[in-house]
Amino acid sequence: MLLTARCVALTGASGGIGGALTGELVRAGARVIAIGRSEPALHALVQEHEPGRVIPVIADLTTPQGVHDVARAMDQQGASVLVLAHAQPAFGLFGEQSDRQMRQVVDTNLIAPMLLIHAALPTLKRYQQAAVVAIGSTLGSLAHPGFAAYGATKFGLRGLIEGLAREYADTSIQFQYLAPRATRTSFNSAAADAMNRELKVGQDEPAQVAAQLVRAIERGDARRQLGWPESLFVRINQLFPSVVDRSLRNKLHIVRRHAGVTTSQSKSMERDHEEVPN
Repeated sequence: MLLTARCVALTGASGGIGGALTGELVRAGARVIAIGRSEPALHALVQEHEPGRVIPVIADLTTPQGVHDVARAMDQQGASVLVLAHAQPAFGLFGEQSDRQMRQVVDTNLIAPMLLIHAALPTLKRYQQAAVVAIGSTLGSLAHPGFAAYGATKFGLRGLIEGLAREYADTSIQFQYLAPRATRTSFNSAAADAMNRELKVGQDEPAQVAAQLVRAIERGDARRQLGWPESLFVRINQLFPSVVDRSLRNKLHIVRRHAGVTTSQSKSMERDHEEVPN
């Protein structure tokens, strides 16, 4: 799929990978509908590119209005590609996370993509070649302690895309699940970054990830795990999950030490949010 002269709708456009991906899509010749919740961030992104190449859409995809606004923009701008790059982080100990946190991560990472794809299908069906691309995670194939809730949403997203790829296999719409490994962005909390350093988890730069993602979109890869040795670990987990079980069990003390910090901070922030001022 050549992206030249295509219109691509990109959620999470103002995030770490999203901003880099916007630039890479523009360099590939596409116009980008940049979707996000922050008007200042989207405005700054628009200013980085030639007029008309980036069209901002401010939308909260966890709301019916947000989904409607994006679907309408795709229809009006003639978008034949939808890239789902938004996500809500949820690093922390599962037993100590609140109901509210878990509902937020599921609504953002799984329900919102599901509803947006559903709303965008009538537009995508008009084109001889169209695509839905979900930017997933290694954690959508390899469950990791400290990321149980987040990983569950990425497993669900991967299942959604795989199911739709098979359901629409005889149509003009292709569905792709592309999974980066850890990336150096503000998406990760300080505690998650600290844990990754102690566990010696490899991290990529956003520009590097964006370039690989665009190449995978153009090739039409149905599924792709980025990064080595993560791609090997994913395969081992599929074939010999008990090997991964033993390896991660030996690292639980490290995970709990860092994830516990994040969980405590999240609880404190929720209490502050719920306090009623005098």
